[in-house]
Amino acid sequence: MAVVRADGAGPGADRAGQAARPGAAASGGDLSAIATAATAPRDPAVAGWCWSVPGVCAAPLFPARLPAPSDAAVAVGAATPRIPGRTRRAGEPWRRLARWVPTPASAPFTLAYALVLLGTGLFAHLGDPRTVHELLAGSSTDVSHLAQRPLLTLLASAVWMVGGLVSPYLPALLLVLTALERRIGGLRTAGVFLLGHVLATLLTELPVAASVALGHLPHSSLRRLDYGVSYGLIACAGALAVLLRPRPRWALVGAIAVMLAASSLIGIADPLTDWGHALALLTGLVCWPYVRHTARRRAAVAPSGTAAVDASNG
Repeated sequence: MAVVRADGAGPGADRAGQAARPGAAASGGDLSAIATAATAPRDPAVAGWCWSVPGVCAAPLFPARLPAPSDAAVAVGAATPRIPGRTRRAGEPWRRLARWVPTPASAPFTLAYALVLLGTGLFAHLGDPRTVHELLAGSSTDVSHLAQRPLLTLLASAVWMVGGLVSPYLPALLLVLTALERRIGGLRTAGVFLLGHVLATLLTELPVAASVALGHLPHSSLRRLDYGVSYGLIACAGALAVLLRPRPRWALVGAIAVMLAASSLIGIADPLTDWGHALALLTGLVCWPYVRHTARRRAAVAPSGTAAVDASNG
């Protein structure tokens, strides 16, 4: 008894070869005759080790079923088919870029707010300079206007951008608010924006009012030109950081802090505006627990495809 391979690679022949030579059984088990005999084509579906008695091959001990050859002919030199899971679909980079663009379905608040800012920026660029200056002065969040009409002043100051159409705040606002709105919704994004805008404004203007009342600042400090979207934008950027992975999260927070510190050292803005930006960033960081909880809850109830897209953005 010997152990041979059914595929013909062992010291004996396969079953087909042995069946083709019936004289091998009468030869007394001459394995050399079997090994040198011409073998018939092997069965491609059966391979493995089998027990072999001279002239007889039993069933394979460890059979291995190989896939049967396909009936379809493959052209010589044909390209190797791509793996379905790794096939790059046409237009995929554009679809990835579209995730950062606000649409009526994905980010209605960001889209509507961006259109308002584009309208006011276009008016500031093409309108009468004197009229534009009067509107900006009336929308300024100084102590005088806040004391007369606080709610209207806070809302009106947020529809203007410093710099108009060429303001760097517009592309930053589109990216940050779109990403945040896709994760926590439009109303909550608007809430974070207004919270940062209102708190930073009040926390910088109330000390001015107190200083004027105590005589530490002149009365001219009650009227100053202060408007724009920077407070709300920085608050939303700080809130968005919690939805990122650890390294991008702290990189975003650190970049904002460095930018604010550089602006304060260079003297681009006045000290009150610098303090307002720092307070807006702190407001966004305070919103981390609420933003994280809301994003997880929305991802749990969202369809699997939408949740996967939002997870890849974070």
